[in-house]
Amino acid sequence: MRPTALALVLASSCLLAPACSRFGPLYPPRPNPSEGPPLADPEPARVVVHVAVTGKALQAAVDDGVPKTGEGTFPLLGADRRYTWERGPLDVGFAGGRIALTTHLRAHVALPLKPVDLPLDLRVQAEPVVGTGYAVKLQSIDVHVASADTGLAIADKVAGVYGKIEEPIAARLKDFAYDLKPLLQEAYGRLSVPIELPVGDAKACAKLKVLEVEAGPTVLADGFEKDLAIVVAPSITMPCPDHYDEGTPVLPDLSNVAAIPSGPFKVTIPIAARYDELTRAMSAAFTDGKLFFSEEYPRIYLEQPEIYESQGTLVLKLHIGGPVHGLGIDVDLDGDLYLSGHPQVIDNELRFPDLEPTIETRNFLLSLKAIKDGDRIRDQARGALRLDLGARLGMARDKLGDQLQFGDDKACFRGNVDRVEVTGIHPHAAYLRLYVAVTARARAEMPCTGTHAN
Repeated sequence: MRPTALALVLASSCLLAPACSRFGPLYPPRPNPSEGPPLADPEPARVVVHVAVTGKALQAAVDDGVPKTGEGTFPLLGADRRYTWERGPLDVGFAGGRIALTTHLRAHVALPLKPVDLPLDLRVQAEPVVGTGYAVKLQSIDVHVASADTGLAIADKVAGVYGKIEEPIAARLKDFAYDLKPLLQEAYGRLSVPIELPVGDAKACAKLKVLEVEAGPTVLADGFEKDLAIVVAPSITMPCPDHYDEGTPVLPDLSNVAAIPSGPFKVTIPIAARYDELTRAMSAAFTDGKLFFSEEYPRIYLEQPEIYESQGTLVLKLHIGGPVHGLGIDVDLDGDLYLSGHPQVIDNELRFPDLEPTIETRNFLLSLKAIKDGDRIRDQARGALRLDLGARLGMARDKLGDQLQFGDDKACFRGNVDRVEVTGIHPHAAYLRLYVAVTARARAEMPCTGTHAN
């Protein structure tokens, strides 16, 4: 039986090499070691939250803030006359960018001959605004009380009562506040805590550092609606930092701005991944740490993958080992192969389509090409480095979305991550930086009208 091509190559290499069991190709230079952590260097982005307070919720809040009864005195016919009043439930409407409150009053006036009950109308117009402390308040308040029955002559005589009823109602409305802060504080607290994300066998941490909160103009449409933009510096690091020392998160003061882009928002998150973590994710393609590639010599294997950057390219180092025995050949392969290429992201899949052996490795693989094992090693390496990021990003998307689902029937916050897409990849000396674009929506409701999660 004639020896195979690989056997001939290995036999001839024994005649040329000092030791038949080892070979040592030259490898691309490694960068200087870096002790610093992977740097994400995020660009600030806006997480837009649409806040909706229904007219019913506003009505209940204002109804609690407006006095339901009152009393006092007014001068009439040379004497102070006593009066009391009580109001009915408030009706809330919206017109011309202002909130309109209307209700009926019943005033009881003590007159010399007999007490008189007067039907009155109360109408309040005001502009709702959100202050720096996240409270909905009313400004430019206009309170007007008038008689519902102009035919009563007594109404003109007791007209001085109107102002006395208007004053305490206006004072209470100036102190009115509908607090949005508890719900937004919880959302802020959740955004401030790093979110652990599994990436294959590795672990990453997403952090959405909140820089500022902005508020757009108010829209009145059967309720109070407003877009808030949480300005964040998002980043994902892999592995997770040893610790975060940010202290207790404090919601920054609200800044009112002229406009905020509404609808779905897009945030680009840089992912800084050390090469050892990328190696761990790649190792999942190996069975028990080894990758067997040769049908002719099934005991030859690749193992111990290692990735590093060199002069703008990524280098994959693989150890090749295994026995070649038979036909008068007795060789144990024990050496390193080096392949280099440029990473690309195609449809959320990390690939190295141009991965090729370095010069010294190519010279060795050319000897194996007669049985196509040289090409097979390259192709197997390309396949092992072909990582489907879609599933990993899907887990990150679900976890990020779940983190922003909370609340109860009175108030709830809902975040939906619609799409996650890798838009760029750049190798650095100590780490690989990927850019991930996240398209999402967020909504806060008071009270909660849809599904929510605690």
